Amino acid sequence: MCGDERIMMKVWSSAIRKDFRLHKYLYIMIFPVALHYLLFQYVPMYGAIIAFKDYQVAKGLFDSPWVGWKHFVDFFDSYYFWRLLTNTFMLNLYQLLFVFPAPILFALLLNELVGKRFKRVVQTVTYLPHFISLIVICGMITQFVSRDGVVTDLLVWLGMERTALLGHPENFRTIYIVSDIWQTIGWSSIIYLAAISGVNPELYEAARMDGAGRAKQMFHVTLPGIAPIIVILLILKIGSMLDIGFEKIILLYNPNTYATADVINTFVYRRGLTSTLEFSYATAVGLFQATVNFLMLVFANWFSRKVSETSLW
Repeated sequence: MCGDERIMMKVWSSAIRKDFRLHKYLYIMIFPVALHYLLFQYVPMYGAIIAFKDYQVAKGLFDSPWVGWKHFVDFFDSYYFWRLLTNTFMLNLYQLLFVFPAPILFALLLNELVGKRFKRVVQTVTYLPHFISLIVICGMITQFVSRDGVVTDLLVWLGMERTALLGHPENFRTIYIVSDIWQTIGWSSIIYLAAISGVNPELYEAARMDGAGRAKQMFHVTLPGIAPIIVILLILKIGSMLDIGFEKIILLYNPNTYATADVINTFVYRRGLTSTLEFSYATAVGLFQATVNFLMLVFANWFSRKVSETSLW
């Protein structure tokens, strides 16, 4: 048995060396990326143990006392638990319903444009918000929906009472989602445009010969052609239903809108880094969030594999 193992090891070693010689430049290119993920994603994972400890900076990571599931229980029993869970899930649900399909529809419509110059102008204009600093974006949004902002003026003209829109919790989700569409629709459409360019042109020709117009070609040729990439991105989106970029929320929300704007990430930021510096408690909340996201990703991938031929693994 030992002899067989040595033979297999030699075979594997020889195969790896041969593959490295044939693709050495690819290995060199992937090395910095792999090193980045190893150092900044996997190595820090050992720090998750402070979720089960009463972490004290003076005692360090390993000498701090163990408290078991205490921080998890405190979070589940807290007044904020259901509010945070609801707000996080609702914002992600609205993103799934409105933000996710927007670049798909935009890419389909953009693909139908005939004029190349006009098409380039539209792409350039829609890409621009992606390159603007998030702080500037949030500053613009705040000004637009302020009491004397452009959006407020328009709504007043339509009959609404003049008020600062971000001062009311019921307006936060709408403002967040609409601004998210404006900010990401152009940039997010790039991957779908690239997928559309890979659709076999002969399929369009066959559809035209069968009498299909532009609309039918879009729904029966283009959309099925990019369906695999849509499914993959949808799985990834479902796998982050309890995770949302908190930077934009922090820049837009205020105590008046906590009822609908406060999410798990902002709560972790406030609890762990600003007010009480409860590192263990914040880590426990983050670990709960990551676990739920992982389970949802596995479920979404399993469901996709059951109903279609596309899945992550």
